[in-house]
Amino acid sequence: MKKGTVYKMALCGLFAAIMAVCSWITIPTAVPFTMQTFAIFCTLGALGGQWGTISVLVYLLVGFAGMPVFAGFSGGISSLFTASGGYLLGFLFTALVYWAITSAFGSKLIVSVIAMAAGLIVCYVFGTAWFVLVYSKTEPVGVLTALGWCVFPFVIPDCLKIALALVISLRVRKLVKYEQTA
Repeated sequence: MKKGTVYKMALCGLFAAIMAVCSWITIPTAVPFTMQTFAIFCTLGALGGQWGTISVLVYLLVGFAGMPVFAGFSGGISSLFTASGGYLLGFLFTALVYWAITSAFGSKLIVSVIAMAAGLIVCYVFGTAWFVLVYSKTEPVGVLTALGWCVFPFVIPDCLKIALALVISLRVRKLVKYEQTA
């Protein structure tokens, strides 16, 4: 193993645990939301694309294995087959998009902002398409209605989460002393 790999693996586990804890934090508003996406963005910003993606994958695999790490203390492979299960997979696509963009263009602040925003859009697209597919099995729902339920109320909070995650991840990067790979 390369020097520092064990340290990076430990950080992946730590950030997967942070994602779990943040998924349980619900902000009660007209449309309640969790801090799960905040943790995803923090992880990517702090660990970089490669190790951040590995951490997101660990989080998802732990949840799909049955540990209650998802929002509402849920877990298990059945979480994937709910109307919101597409957003769980969307988190992985968010990480992959972030990794691809930062690998190609570096990890400067503006690149990280663009990579996180692009990843969020991909998550929205994948999650909403999944929502329409699953929800329509019981009751027809249009894409615009699904966007009104699943995306529009979350755009501003998610943009704020990206901003906060960038501030925190820049600080964490200074504390977590290892060579970050895109």
